[in-house]
Amino acid sequence: MQKIANDNTINFIKHSFVVLSLFFLSSCTNQKERKPNVIVIMADDQGWGDLSYQGNQDLNTPNIDRIAKEGVRFENFYVSPVCSPTRAEFLTGRYHFRSGVYSTSSGGERLNLGEETIAEVFKQAGYQTALYGKWHSGMQHPYHPNTRGFDDFYGFCSGHWGNYFDPILEHNGSIVKGNGFIVDDLTEHTTNFIQDNKQQPFFVYLSLNTPHSPMQVPDDYWDRFKEKPLVSNLGVKNPLHTRAALAMCENIDDNVGRILKVLEAHDLSENTIIVYLSDNGPNGRRWNAGMKGTKGTTDEGGTRSPLLIQWKNTIVPGSIKQLMGAVDLLPTLSALAGIDHDHPKPLDGINFKTTLLAQNTPLKERTLYHYWRGATSLRNQKFRLDKDNNLFDIEKDRKQTQMVDDDYPIEYASLKELKQTFIDTTAFPTKATDNRPFPLGHADAPWTQLPARDALLSGNVQRSNRYPNSSFVTNWTALDDRISWDVEVLNSGLYEAVLYYTCAAENLGSRFRLELGKNKLEATLEEAHDPELFGALQDRSPRTESYVKDFKPLNIGNIRLEKGRDELVLKATEINGNQLMDFRMLLLRRLE
Repeated sequence: MQKIANDNTINFIKHSFVVLSLFFLSSCTNQKERKPNVIVIMADDQGWGDLSYQGNQDLNTPNIDRIAKEGVRFENFYVSPVCSPTRAEFLTGRYHFRSGVYSTSSGGERLNLGEETIAEVFKQAGYQTALYGKWHSGMQHPYHPNTRGFDDFYGFCSGHWGNYFDPILEHNGSIVKGNGFIVDDLTEHTTNFIQDNKQQPFFVYLSLNTPHSPMQVPDDYWDRFKEKPLVSNLGVKNPLHTRAALAMCENIDDNVGRILKVLEAHDLSENTIIVYLSDNGPNGRRWNAGMKGTKGTTDEGGTRSPLLIQWKNTIVPGSIKQLMGAVDLLPTLSALAGIDHDHPKPLDGINFKTTLLAQNTPLKERTLYHYWRGATSLRNQKFRLDKDNNLFDIEKDRKQTQMVDDDYPIEYASLKELKQTFIDTTAFPTKATDNRPFPLGHADAPWTQLPARDALLSGNVQRSNRYPNSSFVTNWTALDDRISWDVEVLNSGLYEAVLYYTCAAENLGSRFRLELGKNKLEATLEEAHDPELFGALQDRSPRTESYVKDFKPLNIGNIRLEKGRDELVLKATEINGNQLMDFRMLLLRRLE
């Protein structure tokens, strides 16, 4: 009897071993056969030099450095001089001026609706898609990320945000309150998304909003830098701003480390492509290897960005000198993922899959165009022709200190001709030529948001700051004052209207009207809400953007809106005290 029992035990163990072996073999096979996951991490206003692996001695970024060591580092990768153009180029594989982007706010940041995004490409290929953080490519559906290919969106649509601690954000169109420091919170949503989708291919875009100002960062990080002796940044003109930026970069690095740990914990590291880059040059004159220019310029310092791509055991670690731009990421990443896709419009980007997988491939000759607000520069593998038509040999002179116009007359003439042809044949969008209304009442949108940023102002009213993003309307003192939006109502119906306001007690009883065409909605301010501005105590360096307030939502009732294009107007009908209110945002939801 004992022998039979022993034999049964042995057979059970053998059977279990076989089953487990088949399970693990099947799991490994499925992992290899499954399309790779893709994680794109984009920092905001982080310069090429704001990483320790680049030689900056004033900060430590071990997790990003690890990606640089275990992946591929591109030595000649370029983006646009500012944020919304770079995002447009990453999202579409096309230069930003081809997709309708000409500004960073007030509607000029929107991608034309005919453009296809990288999220749509991956979604059509069966990927779960998510965006966490800064969108900066349009707010109202169908410009909204949920109607541009992203299944899940948590963050903000504006160009910058005014508060980084427990901020008001949105989740798939609904207004929510953030949890803690915004970068930590966005990373938490990213790691949760990874864990929730570990059994299927996913594409996640973590679009961070730091080290963009306001210069807010948790105490733990600020304490590392507030009195730290600076080496690379010794003698900078704005040391508080620089210290805050470095502290914010170390916070980014710790959050990148959190993502790497989650991938390792779920055995996803070898089947995940990780991409790290920034959206433009540094937002201040801090250490950047001496390159000319900062954010907003078309020189090396304003457009050169780190680009790291890691795919363990598939892409051999190393350094690549091939000239690449943000426009190349869509065709390259989709090719790496094995996605065969016909794009509706011609791409400016090039598929560099072969370069990544076989790094000894010859350099492809190409020219990148950098354009912003009338300034144009060209960059090919060796030279930069700057906005003033000066030629620099970037292979020998990254700092652009020595013009070489006379040393390379043939190349100089060729690039000047190419530049002039580009200027003469390109239709650059401007506010004057932008005829796109703000869409209202999209069928897929729970709410349509109309922020102060997008409003036209008339009379005495003014924004709280000259930078429209994250601003509010104030100084509403006269009956002739009004704000309006050029809207296109996509679906007729009855709409619920919610307004975000502040109002001092002495102004109670003031009345206002929301109207579109013949339809009007009257409301009265009956509850005082007059909080103080905040942000200054949290800022490590004085800001240039607007401070913020805690605005209160007020349901002002329902209004009938008819399909078509018209002007949506908000104006005072009676003012008690010295002004009507301060206004942040109007939300509209179709009830029928």
